[in-house]
Amino acid sequence: MDFDLTDRCKELQERLTDFMDEHVYPAESVYEDQLRASGDPHYQPPIMEDLKVEARKRDLWNLFHPYEEWGPGLTNAEYAPLAEILGRSHIASEACNCSAPDTGNMEVLTLFGTDEQKATWLQPLLEGEIRSAFCMTEPAVASSDATNVELRIERDGDEYVLNGRKWWSSNALHPNCRIFIVMGKTDPDGPRHQQQSMVLVPRDTPGVNILRGLEVFGYQDQEGHAEIDFVDVRVPVSNLIANEGDGFRISQARLGPGRIHHCMRTIGAAERALELLCKRAASRTTFGQPVAERANIQDWIAESRIEIEMVRLLTMKTAWLMDTVGNQHARVEIAAIKVAAPEVALKVIDRAIQVHGGGGVSEDFPLASMWAHLRTLRIADGPDEVHKRTIAFRELRQWVPDFGKPNVAQAPAKIAG
Repeated sequence: MDFDLTDRCKELQERLTDFMDEHVYPAESVYEDQLRASGDPHYQPPIMEDLKVEARKRDLWNLFHPYEEWGPGLTNAEYAPLAEILGRSHIASEACNCSAPDTGNMEVLTLFGTDEQKATWLQPLLEGEIRSAFCMTEPAVASSDATNVELRIERDGDEYVLNGRKWWSSNALHPNCRIFIVMGKTDPDGPRHQQQSMVLVPRDTPGVNILRGLEVFGYQDQEGHAEIDFVDVRVPVSNLIANEGDGFRISQARLGPGRIHHCMRTIGAAERALELLCKRAASRTTFGQPVAERANIQDWIAESRIEIEMVRLLTMKTAWLMDTVGNQHARVEIAAIKVAAPEVALKVIDRAIQVHGGGGVSEDFPLASMWAHLRTLRIADGPDEVHKRTIAFRELRQWVPDFGKPNVAQAPAKIAG
């Protein structure tokens, strides 16, 4: 494994860091002030559009996209250090058109979309003219198992009719959101992993009822996490992505890169939290000594550095495997980093909150918001327990080859050796 950064990655890293220092960090407070002054939690602050113009001017646009036609065409290992930089600020990814769920939706349309779908929806997304949402999770079923989805997609002549409810549809309340990718069942009686399909549903389609935006630990995110009721929603058959029954396969293709993008950004958040911890500890005095002189604080700083470096190395290994052997063969590493990265970041942020005292849980510092949003990553894109199950199966199958496979009786096995 060679984790040395390529020349183009180093050059982009330098340009992106300059953009963050000169424009993004100074814009954070302006963004919050404009959002608060609007009185609308889902308002698009004008400063964001200014940042997007500046990012495009600096060729820091669609950095995530693996195809040179629409971006710099970076590998996963090249994008990882850049995503880490973006993860240091909650507004940086959108400024560079690298926000979830748009990144995953753009990759789905790139890989599986028709020419018409690409022209209508992919191109405006690549240009940053519109935003999108991904509607898979449902309130009535355990959505950690994607085969549980119940929303019905039934064909009626030249149209599909959708009925069901989704929630945690991130980005659905963003004022620029125009299109949903919706996963539901077209064949409830078919093979378990071929019952699901995905269709494109414009946000303004009759019967799409946005019921509310769900809060995250009391935070109403600007992009929103919507609960949506689909009532006799009709879309053309041409809005089907790929074929009927391909929904589960598409979701797995989408979520692999999405999971590691989250992990890359999470490392950036952990780095910023450690930076804030150190600055606060060095600038505050208790009982006649700087807080940084306390042995327990030094332990926290050292442990944070060790943990961040370990999780960064695992992320880079995972990215390298995705580039060299493919997402499927990197499945266990993707699962491992999806568990490890949020755990480490939450631990570091918690230490930084403690050093900041009351300020740490206030809106005067970004730490409380960082913790709240990163805590969701232990659930989003599959909860920790599902990913640990994947890892455990791989380990057990070294000794019991059929362990956990469907339709195989799980009787105690005689293990060689």
